[in-house]
Amino acid sequence: MLTAIDHVNADYIYILPNNKNIVMAANQARDLTEDKDIIVIPTKTVPQGITAVLNYNAEEDVDTNEETMLEAIKCVKTGQVTYAIHEGDIMGIGDAGILAVGKSVDGTTKDMLAQLVNDDSELISLYYGEEVSEEEAEKLTAEIEELYPDMDVDAHMGGQPIYYYVLAVE
Repeated sequence: MLTAIDHVNADYIYILPNNKNIVMAANQARDLTEDKDIIVIPTKTVPQGITAVLNYNAEEDVDTNEETMLEAIKCVKTGQVTYAIHEGDIMGIGDAGILAVGKSVDGTTKDMLAQLVNDDSELISLYYGEEVSEEEAEKLTAEIEELYPDMDVDAHMGGQPIYYYVLAVE
């Protein structure tokens, strides 16, 4: 991280770790950097990182952006759908642990969403992985739109390995 920081030509650098195991290293890199201001936005998941970046405003000052980004990531609930240890099982993992286990990717995703969505939720974003086709993602997106007609639902090709879907509920 220090090498990357050294190569960035900027006075202010935002670090979004997108992984709870990297936050401490990002803070250490910040503390060891003397010639640039490092702002660590302690994102623990990729959806939190995406939300933080989307809330960055180049016209605002550093402190305002930091405050806005920190507030925005508090509203993100993350879900990840992957294969389980037992062959043929699919599991949905949320911020606090396993939320759903099933035999199908779509069914497990919908079961997990049922636990993530609440009355304050407005947006569901699906990032589909390398093992999911665009057609499969569009089909699931349409089913989710039927289940949650008052919410905005969108799908994006994430291309990630291991996870069929990474979801953000905001």
